[in-house]
Amino acid sequence: MTDAQPIPVQITVTITALVYPEAEVGGYSAEVPALPGCYTQGETLDEVRDNLQDAAEAWLAAAGTGTPSRATWKAP
Repeated sequence: MTDAQPIPVQITVTITALVYPEAEVGGYSAEVPALPGCYTQGETLDEVRDNLQDAAEAWLAAAGTGTPSRATWKAP
């Protein structure tokens, strides 16, 4: 066996999030169905997008898969 080091390769992944308007309390709640337990909320769509990014990054970090760079995150 060799002592070869792994070669990091960056890939782009698209993850779908579902955003729900919260009529009674205002703002939005959101979930990422592909990441069980990944939920967030925000007062505006921009805030919920930012919070979705943070929630997905935290979920991936907790799963041990690393976190994507903010430079590669693309909001819909």
